[in-house]
Amino acid sequence: MEAYAIEVEPRVLRSLRRINQAGQRRILDRIESLAADPRPAGCEKLQGAEGLRVRQGDYRIIYTIDDSKRVVTVTKVGHRRDVYR
Repeated sequence: MEAYAIEVEPRVLRSLRRINQAGQRRILDRIESLAADPRPAGCEKLQGAEGLRVRQGDYRIIYTIDDSKRVVTVTKVGHRRDVYR
């Protein structure tokens, strides 16, 4: 099975700058793992919005999947208390 391409929106990169180095590394590793398995165990479909989310500690990674183009687009990353606003 061919891996999915990962696209990251610019606002995600800005959000990552506010997170400590160790947290950034864990989040980036989790994003990279979405290429091999875009629907890992523990991912959930968002209610009231398009997309899915995965947890990484206290942070959430919000993303969409385009199966026809085999692309995962990361749209938002943030602390669990702020990311859904």
